[in-house]
Amino acid sequence: MSFFNTEVAPKLGAWTALLNGTKPYNKKTVDDTAKEAGAAIDAAEEHLTHHTYLVGERITLADLFSAGLLYRGFQNFFDKAWRQQHPAVTRWYETIVNQPIYSAVAEKLPFLDTPALTNVAPKKAEAPKAAPKPAAAPKAAEPEEEAAPKAKHPLESLPKASLPLDEWKRQYSNSETPDALKWFWENVNFDEYSLWKVAYKYNDELTLTFMSNNLIGGFNNRLEGSRKYLFGCASVYGANNDSVIEGAFVIRGQDYIPVFDVAPDYESYEFIKLDPSKPEDRAYVEAQWSWDKPVTVNGKEYPHADGKVFK
Repeated sequence: MSFFNTEVAPKLGAWTALLNGTKPYNKKTVDDTAKEAGAAIDAAEEHLTHHTYLVGERITLADLFSAGLLYRGFQNFFDKAWRQQHPAVTRWYETIVNQPIYSAVAEKLPFLDTPALTNVAPKKAEAPKAAPKPAAAPKAAEPEEEAAPKAKHPLESLPKASLPLDEWKRQYSNSETPDALKWFWENVNFDEYSLWKVAYKYNDELTLTFMSNNLIGGFNNRLEGSRKYLFGCASVYGANNDSVIEGAFVIRGQDYIPVFDVAPDYESYEFIKLDPSKPEDRAYVEAQWSWDKPVTVNGKEYPHADGKVFK
């Protein structure tokens, strides 16, 4: 469900917007976006070639939600040739959209023989020319309205930290990890910063590890508005169809919400505050930032598979 929401739907939406006039047309951008959408759907094709449904062997909310996100693709792009090249996705989509629980609320969409939208610039509607109007007396100039001030990040109200977070990011990037971690514990003031364990809530929905790593990348992208206020690593642990996502972050301040709620999907994660005075919490942070140890979840050990750094 998360994969379709973060990897498939945004690319289909951008592809559509570039061709229906919602966004400025650019042929190369359309080609690139189409390739990105195709790569994401190819991953779904691979999964559905070996599985009847997205999760388990019966229809779940993940199937209903994800099929709804593919609607735009079947409406605009997925013609007969495409469906022949993607039989697993097509079979799965037909199965889901013909379920009574889906068809009761969604319009039946006929399959396309040829794409409804192709990579040509959309035509601009020409407005009818109006008859010339008699010249009006010039109006007195009205004062221009001032643009609304840009909203400030909630953490801008905090006093300046004794250690800029960018300095730690430079240490992590330019030093060997053990040396960087030693520097971190010696220099960070935990009255100004706090440490957090971040764990994905829906591990039972994770499938291929590379898709789970893309999920982390999408989350990182949506944290851009808080880049000045956090650093961390999140990783996928385990193997395909048996994995978990966990990470550790250092943030400015003592409350995680102002930092993470810039990402609309932050509620998909559990946030647990760590105590830098406890050896076990320090060890957890070091393992997350070193990528060299497994994690244990519900009594089961998962080896490190892949991860991403946010800095």
